Order: sequence, then C-alpha cells, then structure tokens
Amino acid sequence: MMSGDHDHGDMKNTPVSRLWMALGLTSAFMVAEVIGGFVTGSLALISDATHMLTDAMALAIALVAIKVGRRPADLLRTYGYARFEILAAAFNALLLLAVAFYILYEAYVRLFQPQDIASLGMLGIAVIGLLVNLTSMRLLAGHKDGSLNVKGAYLEVWADMLGSLGVIAGAVVIWLTGWTWVDSLIAVGIGFMVFPRTWVLLKACINILLEGVPPGMELAEVELAISTVPGVASVHDLHLWAITQSKASLTAHVVLEEGADAETVRRAVELRLQEKFDLHHTTLQMERVSCAPLERIH
Repeated sequence: MMSGDHDHGDMKNTPVSRLWMALGLTSAFMVAEVIGGFVTGSLALISDATHMLTDAMALAIALVAIKVGRRPADLLRTYGYARFEILAAAFNALLLLAVAFYILYEAYVRLFQPQDIASLGMLGIAVIGLLVNLTSMRLLAGHKDGSLNVKGAYLEVWADMLGSLGVIAGAVVIWLTGWTWVDSLIAVGIGFMVFPRTWVLLKACINILLEGVPPGMELAEVELAISTVPGVASVHDLHLWAITQSKASLTAHVVLEEGADAETVRRAVELRLQEKFDLHHTTLQMERVSCAPLERIH
C-alpha cells in the first residue's frame, strides 16, 4: 500500500531561465578570463578561468539533467529519470577534483619557473569576474536547496567568487611589491578551496546512489515512531532512502496486534511519518503474522 504523491522529480521548480542566464554570463567571462590569463601571465587568473569552465559545465549539466529528469516514468524506468541529476552532480564533483589537482601541479611548476605578471590587467579582469560571480550567485541562491545540481553549480560560483577576491588581493600585492610568487600562492589557495565543498557534494551523491538513509533522518527513530503507533506489534524489513535529494521514500512490513484494523493502523502510521519526518512516499505491508526470519525481527 502506498501513500503520498508520486512525483519522483526533484527539479520541477528549478529556474531554467535563471540557469541559462548564469550559464551565458559564466561562459562569456570564462573566455575573457582565459585570454586575460595568458596575456597577463597570471596562473591565478587561469586557475579562476578553469573554475569558470567547471561552473559552465555544472550549469550545462544541470540544464540537461532538468530536461531528462522531467521525462515521465515508463515501463523501463518506473521511478522516472530524476536520478540522472545525481549522476550528473557526481560527475561534476569528480571533474572539479581533477581540475583542482591540475592547478596544484601547475602552481608547483611555476614556483621553479617564475613568470612576469601584468598585475593591473590581472586586477581589472578579476574585478569583472567578481561582478559576474555575484550576479550568478544571486540568480541561483533561491533554488540551491531543492536540487543537488543547482546546489553544485551555486557552490562552484560561490568558490569562484572567493577565488576572484583572492586574485584581486594577489594583483594588488604583486603591483605594490613585485612578488610574482604570490600569483602561484593564490592559485594554490583557489585549488584547495575546491576540496571540502566538492567532498560534501560527492558524499551526498554517493549516499543517494547507495540508497543510504537521507541526511537528518535516523532509521532507529523512524522504526520507533512506527512501532509505537497503536495497533502495531512490530516492524521489520524497514528501508529508508531517497530517489533524489528532496524525495525520501520508505518501505516496511508492519505486524499488527491481534484485533487491530489494518487500514486504520496503516493510515495512522502514514500520518505519523508525514508529521514527524515529512515522509510522504511510503509503501507499507500490513501483516497479521510476521514474515521475517526470527533473527531479523526487531
């Protein structure tokens, strides 16, 4: 028996127009920053431009994921295609890690092969990059908590904003002191900013793909909540997972107490799950006699 709505999509309210606007801004400036990085000789700018590339790819992947994820369920994909978003977000996280390692390697090489840097040109480009990042963040901020892909894109733009601030500071220091090694230091700092946020995103994706218990929920608490509903004797074969970030699902076998009405108990269990855990997609099998092996009965 199932309850709740059955829309498995995670992105029905995702702002497609805003994603397109952010993608356009990011892509246009990325090209300008790559050119500026080579002209000024700044690895920090190239590092920031590389992150801009991952931003653009994250936004593009999000748009593709939205289109695919909105396809209806069919005979082969009974949950629909919403989980494509999770696969895309995981790919994006892995790509970002690869880019970070490349920047660290390039910075290491430049420590032994310093280059002349046009600090004023570097400064001007970084200021424009900061404005582009702030605009993109504003476009995505209101929708980042409803989709892992949009969240991933937002986090990348956020890191780029910090990167732009770092490049601005580095350009000022180089202009005042002539210390060109600061450029490599800033590039390394931008690279290291990637790791913690990328790990958070990748960990969330892996948990969903492995059918893990959604963050903020404890399986023992859910089991206790079901077990204490009047008419419930015991619970077994309890599974709690998420199709996408905002679509948790639960299945369980509920053993009834003698004389309890199955439909009344089922509705009571569903109501408790909805009120206590915001769980609206549940499948409950009501049993008079437990079908679980003795060692599995909770």
